[in-house]
Amino acid sequence: MSSSPLSKKRCMPKPDPKPGSSHSPADLVPAEAPTAPGKGMAKNGSEADIDEGLYSRQLYVLGHEAMKRLQMSSVLISGLRGLGVEIAKNIILGGVKSVTLHDQGTAQWTDLSSQFYLQEEDIGKNRAEASQPHLAELNTYVPVCAYTGPLTEDFLSSFHVVVLTNSSLEEQLRVGEFCHNQAIKLVVADTRGLFGQLFCDFGEEMVLIDSNGEQPLSAMVSMVTKGSPGVVTCLDETRHGFESGDFVSFTEVQGMSELNSSPPVEIKVLGPYTFSICDTTRFSDYVRGGIVSQVKVPRKINFKSLAKALGEPDFVMTDFAKFSHPPHLHIAFQALHQFCSQHGRLPRPQNQADATEMVGLAQVVNEASTPHVKQKTLDEELVQQLAYMAAGDLAPINAFIGGLAAQEVMKRQTRYDGQVAVFGSDLQEKLGKQRYFLVGAGALGCELLKNFAMIGLGCGEGGDIIVTDMDTIEKSNLNRQFLFRPWDVMKLKSDTAAAAVRQMNPQMNITSHQNRVGPDMERIYDDDFFCALDGVANALDSVDARMYMDRRCVYYRKPLLESGTLGTKGNVQVVIPFLTESYSSSIDPPEKSIPYCVLKNFPNAIEHTLQWARDEFEGLFKQPAENVNQYLTDPKFMERTLRLAGAQPLQVLEAVHRSLVLQRPQEWADCVSWACLHWHSQYADNIRQLLHSFPPEQLTSSGTLFWSGPKRCPHPLTFDVTNALHLDYIMAAANLFAQTYGLPGSKDRAAVTTLLQTVHIPKFTPKSGIKIHVSDQELQSASTSVGDSHLEKLKTMLPSPEKLPGFKMCPIDFEKDNDNNFHMDFIVAASNLRAENYDIPPADRHKSKLIAGKIIPAIATTTAAVVGLVCLELYKVVQGHQRLEVYKNGFINLALPFFGFSEPIAAPRHKYYDHDWTLWDRFEVKGLQPGGEEMTLKQFLDYFKTEHKLEITMLSQGVSMLYSFFMPPTKLKERLDQPMTEIVSQVSKRKLDRHVRALVLELCCKDDSGEDVEVPYVRYTIC
Repeated sequence: MSSSPLSKKRCMPKPDPKPGSSHSPADLVPAEAPTAPGKGMAKNGSEADIDEGLYSRQLYVLGHEAMKRLQMSSVLISGLRGLGVEIAKNIILGGVKSVTLHDQGTAQWTDLSSQFYLQEEDIGKNRAEASQPHLAELNTYVPVCAYTGPLTEDFLSSFHVVVLTNSSLEEQLRVGEFCHNQAIKLVVADTRGLFGQLFCDFGEEMVLIDSNGEQPLSAMVSMVTKGSPGVVTCLDETRHGFESGDFVSFTEVQGMSELNSSPPVEIKVLGPYTFSICDTTRFSDYVRGGIVSQVKVPRKINFKSLAKALGEPDFVMTDFAKFSHPPHLHIAFQALHQFCSQHGRLPRPQNQADATEMVGLAQVVNEASTPHVKQKTLDEELVQQLAYMAAGDLAPINAFIGGLAAQEVMKRQTRYDGQVAVFGSDLQEKLGKQRYFLVGAGALGCELLKNFAMIGLGCGEGGDIIVTDMDTIEKSNLNRQFLFRPWDVMKLKSDTAAAAVRQMNPQMNITSHQNRVGPDMERIYDDDFFCALDGVANALDSVDARMYMDRRCVYYRKPLLESGTLGTKGNVQVVIPFLTESYSSSIDPPEKSIPYCVLKNFPNAIEHTLQWARDEFEGLFKQPAENVNQYLTDPKFMERTLRLAGAQPLQVLEAVHRSLVLQRPQEWADCVSWACLHWHSQYADNIRQLLHSFPPEQLTSSGTLFWSGPKRCPHPLTFDVTNALHLDYIMAAANLFAQTYGLPGSKDRAAVTTLLQTVHIPKFTPKSGIKIHVSDQELQSASTSVGDSHLEKLKTMLPSPEKLPGFKMCPIDFEKDNDNNFHMDFIVAASNLRAENYDIPPADRHKSKLIAGKIIPAIATTTAAVVGLVCLELYKVVQGHQRLEVYKNGFINLALPFFGFSEPIAAPRHKYYDHDWTLWDRFEVKGLQPGGEEMTLKQFLDYFKTEHKLEITMLSQGVSMLYSFFMPPTKLKERLDQPMTEIVSQVSKRKLDRHVRALVLELCCKDDSGEDVEVPYVRYTIC
């Protein structure tokens, strides 16, 4: 948590207006002056440290240098309707220097359909002034004030970035020309119903440092030829991933050392493991080794001014199925501006006369356009559609365009009039009656709830939104989960988010839960719950949870809206019953794991040493304590442990023995001594033993050096109490070790230094005959049996639980986001010390936290854009479309930018006999007979043979095999006359829960010709 005061109104200080200027101090909303940041708070715009606790996930997207540049930017946002407030929200969360909100208009009823910080009581108030207090709460580091005067050149000159929304073309051109000449970055954004536009002018000298936002790639070199050009071959463990035109640099090349000192060179890819570089004919002969790393080379980009871009536009394609639309819409938006200028209003919703007039204006614009823009035949229907819905204002479109813009730096007087202008009142009524289940209230969940509130989902009679999330709010959430404030930290996410959106739309019917979705919660999320739903929206960060919800939606035949983000990348998938495939139908391959032997003895990358450090943490401070507690409290612990496979019984019992006998500390000094001894074991003795087994000059059977290629030859470290990294390890390890025993620790480095001088370090002598496995295959084939006599001896050495009454250890769960708990201190020190052993470049705390904590980089702009796309698909779901081509799955990367849309994949079709079926189909079998008795296994088998001409060869429920053709005759005879539920309970060894109304049964069948056939699952109802 920040220690700064949480001021709710903050105003960016402005210089006194120049004589003759058209604005005055009265135009700025008066607000409390921002209080100086407290200790640890970064002052935006200064050289102070960035608050990594708040911005951690965003930093993994942008990096520190880009974040510092962002904190130097003063931003003006003009137009505070739905789009403007969306952009402002994202920019303020991002952490710019300051934001000024500009709007000279007053809040109207139509604004309430998308402007989430305006309430009914704000009608008639200035939009910027009404929104300012709410936006100022989003980020206490960013001063936010409102300005209601005109946009004069004097006023504009004080900003680094100007964003125009809801502005006339005349104003865009005037402001655009001034900004272009003054090197002020300009973004023009606009949404009209389902249409939107975005223009960026970042000047004539913009330097692009990173073209794709991806982490630089690296690979290990196995060969470099002498030639013109030279050819580099990488180790065939993984593809290098480079592209032609990339620039790379080399390090650690032996022999051809000229490459190590050469500037970045451009490459041409020859294959997945090879690429060519510069002329290497004059270089020395390559011997071995080397790392090649991608280098991001800055380049200049020249942007056109708005006036020039109107005649010579460069379009970014977002939907290749609508390849011809951008130039026609470019003309149509200019015609729309002319219509507004002539009539002082937008075209009326669905008004044919206004639409016809706008088509005529578009024809005039087209005829007067430059050859680069002029269309041979104007798409009049597209222009009409824009006219029909130009008065509309949709929250999802604003969220999408608003996310993009921030990343680039309705007479009935109801709050939904802007939406009704596009879709009509029938859809609005349907939206209000929807019952939706939102799983997750994190970044995606907050954005979804905001959009649900704006579009009126579940806000009518009979409607409801049920949101569940078991997590509490952390400081790092505040940077992108915009429904939360600093004073909400440690509160439940679902409750807080529900309360926040009720403020946005008092008509919201919302229920908050704190449950983790999964099989253990099916007594709550049961048949009655799912049958009452209209759909599900996932906002999850776990693939397993996503797949579980996907299975639930397939079973209950409910639409599912699935989405996800990773930094600037995002995706949207819509799942429609009986129409599309499900989320689980096509999933990403599993993440590649690091081989055990690489982690244990042969690391070659910082990712390896960080994973090793995480394993060390678990193996020192969590698993031993858990095993000790089980040994002391569970009478069956020993029996269960001895049944473990391989060497696991020995490893577990040795760890318990160490914890209770050999290494049990009595005081803080013992913990320091343990940490010092463990340091020497890991970073000196074990390395010496490894080098004794495999000396540096050892050759393999093929005559090559053993320590070559991916195997880096290590060297032992010598402990030095004056080395900060060495002492960091001792401090962290000793304090964590003390915590596991409930002993007090210490942060006094000087006192620990004194204690270390008394620790006796025994001399290490390498042992002969120690077997060190060089590959996981060798490890798996090795014998790991442990003699019973050794285990029995170890058992007798353990103190009996009766001799330790009340003793309990404290297992430590790894928590990456607390900087005061020594967890990351240990990980960073342990990893970098091991990296030093193997001459691997170390990682700072920021990078170590990303890798070891498995953090998913995130930024508010991507989340907003993705959720906007989700809610556009939601409109279609509620409308009930049943044509596949209507729906769109989306893939975006805001860093490029790239936008791709495609039809969802149809559910794959299968067939038995003449019956077509998909994953949405199943057999429905009623378990209860007319007389009230339940169907037996024999009756079930006979039913399928009689009704479906299918012979069941195997029948299962979950992991329980209920029947198979190879079952022993005695067991089969016993089961045939048993009721189905009785067999399930018997085999699974648990009674069916009361909420269970049906069982899912899987079948293997043969048709009447004896051929195996694939068939749907069975829904066997029991009540």
